Amino acid sequence: MATRPAQKVNYRGARVNGDLAYKDTWRERERAEREAQREEHERRERELEQVRQARREAEARVRRKQATGVRLREKQKVSLAAVAGFLALAAMVTLMLVYYTELNAISIDTVNKRKELAALREENVSLMTRYEKAFDLAAVKQAAEAAGMAKPSASQVYYVDLSEPDNVVIYRREEANVLSRVFTFMGQNMSAVVEYFK
Repeated sequence: MATRPAQKVNYRGARVNGDLAYKDTWRERERAEREAQREEHERRERELEQVRQARREAEARVRRKQATGVRLREKQKVSLAAVAGFLALAAMVTLMLVYYTELNAISIDTVNKRKELAALREENVSLMTRYEKAFDLAAVKQAAEAAGMAKPSASQVYYVDLSEPDNVVIYRREEANVLSRVFTFMGQNMSAVVEYFK
């Protein structure tokens, strides 16, 4: 029967095989491993502390901005539909401004035409007043006497008797034959052509 190598128990109760039990280097290795673990633990703690510090700073920035009324939001992607909608809206606003400009020009033109119409109505009133004054019978009589005009005498007055009923007399021309009508038409057209080229 084969015998197993001798096993020794270290001070912690773990079994150690071979000659490792007789050397002191295992303590140095354990110390080095503990030191490496401690350094790894400290490094992780530093990283976690940096992350916590960054979070605290970000939260403090957010609180400061919220206190000043500025809201933060995540960066969002701009969709193609939003860009197309914005461009369509800009085009409609531009067209609306152009049409409002044209409407404003038409409104100004309408106001000017109304003012012109009011001025023309005032001028019409003044001209009608002058026209009525021109046909004032006293003024006409004065102008006629100044020009040497007088009322007609009885020898200059003629009366027309319209007591009889109205009559109509229709005269008919004799109808010409077709050949004479053709010659007449051609003659008229030839005279029109000669007139044109003269």
